[in-house]
Amino acid sequence: QELRPKSLDIKQEELGDMVEKEMASTSEAIEDAVRRIEEMMSKARNESSGVKLEVNERILNSCTDLMKAIRLLVLTSTNLQKEIVESGRGAATTQEFYAKNSRWTEGLISASKAVGWGATQLVESADRVVLHMGKYEELIVCSHEIAASTAQLVAASKVKAEKNSKNLGRLQECSRNVNEMAANVVASTKSGQEQIEEKDTMDFSGMSLIKLKKEEMETQVKVLELEKRLEGERVRLGELRKQHYALAGAYDPVEDEEAKPAPAPRRGILKKPPLAQKP
Repeated sequence: QELRPKSLDIKQEELGDMVEKEMASTSEAIEDAVRRIEEMMSKARNESSGVKLEVNERILNSCTDLMKAIRLLVLTSTNLQKEIVESGRGAATTQEFYAKNSRWTEGLISASKAVGWGATQLVESADRVVLHMGKYEELIVCSHEIAASTAQLVAASKVKAEKNSKNLGRLQECSRNVNEMAANVVASTKSGQEQIEEKDTMDFSGMSLIKLKKEEMETQVKVLELEKRLEGERVRLGELRKQHYALAGAYDPVEDEEAKPAPAPRRGILKKPPLAQKP
């Protein structure tokens, strides 16, 4: 009992209730996401037209397809969990089964939360994009997060499932469908962004030579600033991932230090060779 991980500050007999609550909460979040997307669709048709309406409709339609795929995934996952509990608990109660397998149960809860959170973030990002207040990149990142959390949920469910389980096969098929729909969101977002940028093409025909030169210099400065910022953000992303792995218990600083190559000797500190003495 002392060696069991205490990642959740709850009693073990409450784990079973938490699994059901989290799965129900995830289903509710997805239903709400579908409803919000439908509202955004009608609002976009009333407030936009032309290329922007076409882009918004394509993005929102792909988001709707993704939400439907996630909803089916959660439903299939719930059925598989019931099958796992029924086949593995024996004479014990459902609560005792979840308490006995607390590590697996906590992983299941974490995966379910991740799926629901990803769906909510995707809808909020889509809302900002439709209102021209957000970034297309947010939608792409959210789609990747949903694919990752889906893989987490399938992996957590697969641990206790029978190899020949029909529900497991359905869950894996749902996972592939979610990944495909997430890829469609990314594709529709990128193509929409290109369409909007092509529409807002830059026109330099009315500029004088001096004005063009000034714009060119300002653009060069901006490019250098963005390159420096990009490098800084890449370093920050690496540190964030390292901290994530450390918190998850998958990162060992000692091994990381041992894996680092030995620093190369600095050439600047080498001494000059002695001068030849005169005879």
